[in-house]
Amino acid sequence: MRSVWKGTLAFGLVSIPVSLFPAVTSRNISFRTLHLSCHTPLEYRKTCPHCAREVAPEEIARGYEYEKGHFVILSEEEIRAAAGQGEKIIELAYFARMEEIDALYFQKAYFLAPEATGRKPYALLRRTMAESGRVAIASVTLHQRQWPAVVRTYGEALSLSTIHYPDEVNNPAELPGLSPEPELREGELVMARELLGHLTAGFAPEKLQDHYREKLLEIIEARIRGQRIAVATAPAREKVVDLLSALQLSVEQARRHREKKDDQDQGEKGRPKRSGAAKKKEHLAVKAGK
Repeated sequence: MRSVWKGTLAFGLVSIPVSLFPAVTSRNISFRTLHLSCHTPLEYRKTCPHCAREVAPEEIARGYEYEKGHFVILSEEEIRAAAGQGEKIIELAYFARMEEIDALYFQKAYFLAPEATGRKPYALLRRTMAESGRVAIASVTLHQRQWPAVVRTYGEALSLSTIHYPDEVNNPAELPGLSPEPELREGELVMARELLGHLTAGFAPEKLQDHYREKLLEIIEARIRGQRIAVATAPAREKVVDLLSALQLSVEQARRHREKKDDQDQGEKGRPKRSGAAKKKEHLAVKAGK
């Protein structure tokens, strides 16, 4: 795995040389844009409509439009200076509890790995944070911009997640239809709580399935073989006008699903896990990448 950033993790007078690595890898299937008649990948060129010609990279500048049609030009040096890009420091400002930070604030995740001289202070910080249940609020400069960030423990490692600034998170009070809250009947609340109870389970990331990607790989594999797949229409959902009736039907469906799942779990107890689905996905992924 290749690091994307090298610098220092600092808290108090302690400095830890670290490298930053991506914590997640996108598995999205990417498409090229082609000319339909000859299947040639299209090129995108930067052209100036005023000069009516293509513009070379060295002729391109970045400008801020402060009025309609009026720009102020900033040099790359000025942009880097504003971001403090030369500092290469992740400064831990203070510590807090994870539950105090809403998930809406989180952006991109990274892993922090210590350099050889920073292994002991890194381990000390990670263990202290894990035992205290605290996360660190920090700041870091990435991609020519300074970001607030959260540093937390993840297994035996420290992770860093960039987060939004408060003014970037829209106010839900501005959403239409939230106020005033409609009157809720006690029967509706009781059934909703029961439905929530039936649908409650511990978070298990290994059970998350990317059905879109799996189906898309199947279609790609079929098209490579010269076949076409019929697109099935989505099944019609039963329309229930009364909210209480809809909740009661949902509770019954959830209860049956839970009972069926419990029976399956009992039947599969002690059996080795099958890996056929995983192998099929890998096979399709390799074929699609040819």
